[in-house]
Amino acid sequence: MVSVRARSSTSEGQLSAFRFMSVDATRLRYLDSGAGTPVVLLHGNGSMIEDFVSSGIMDTPGYRFVVFDRPGFGYSERPRDRYWGPMEQARLLLAALGRLGVERPIVVGHSWGSLVALSMALDDPEDVSGLVLMSGYYYPVPRTDMGVTGAFPLTHAVLRHPLVRRMMAPGTLRRVFAPCEVPERFIRAYPMPLAMRASQMRTVDEEADMLIDAARELSPRYRELRVPVRIVAGEDDLIVDTEKHSRRLHLELAQSSFHRIAHCGHMVHHAAPGVVMAAIAAIAGARESRTARHALPLPLPRNWLHIGESLAA
Repeated sequence: MVSVRARSSTSEGQLSAFRFMSVDATRLRYLDSGAGTPVVLLHGNGSMIEDFVSSGIMDTPGYRFVVFDRPGFGYSERPRDRYWGPMEQARLLLAALGRLGVERPIVVGHSWGSLVALSMALDDPEDVSGLVLMSGYYYPVPRTDMGVTGAFPLTHAVLRHPLVRRMMAPGTLRRVFAPCEVPERFIRAYPMPLAMRASQMRTVDEEADMLIDAARELSPRYRELRVPVRIVAGEDDLIVDTEKHSRRLHLELAQSSFHRIAHCGHMVHHAAPGVVMAAIAAIAGARESRTARHALPLPLPRNWLHIGESLAA
């Protein structure tokens, strides 16, 4: 494992901090940092490991943070011979965690990554201690609430042109962080040329196109969740409607809390890392408490003696 404090940018000389593994014929880049309670970080659509590194939350002591480039993002592969929905990604990443010896982690998902986190907890609840869900899109509502209408095919095609995307990148970035400023540490650490390359843009389009269907498939199962869930979202999110998604999910779940952050947008882990870490710590405390209870010696079995027709100890 490596220290994130030792590296605050992603220059070529520091790429050795990252590692690679192949799982199910898919090469994944990952970062395994720190020691303590295991926490898995899943980024959103269009993002990669450096998003979490630059947020600062991985510098918190007492935790083992494991973060992946999800398939098709950063330096991770996305083989074209299969479908890459949330459930398929969840299975792949759980297998990768098994290879790393990560047991019952707290899974933190941001935006699209929250669907992968939910899939992990729904399909393999014994492998997950709890969820922290940030700025997620959880229900199949029209995509107009994300600022993407999809109603004008020609316009949509133009917006997907690589040149247009490069021209729009600064404005898109400001919108994602709004009403907060784009942090300097993010600008320094995040490799925009890597994020804008054609293969990653193709992955962005794929995940945008499958979003409604993924939410439609998962949302009827949310009440099956049996792990604690902490939901965090910005009050002024311009990408995903907090009321229609985060608050609605909180009202539906039996074991959840909801922290709505005032004057904050989509990137809550940058704007309010302390709130995110408090949510992680709350689940970590419950996790350690359950572990301690399970470690207690079982009471000695009672030896029952038959006395007539009754039982006495």
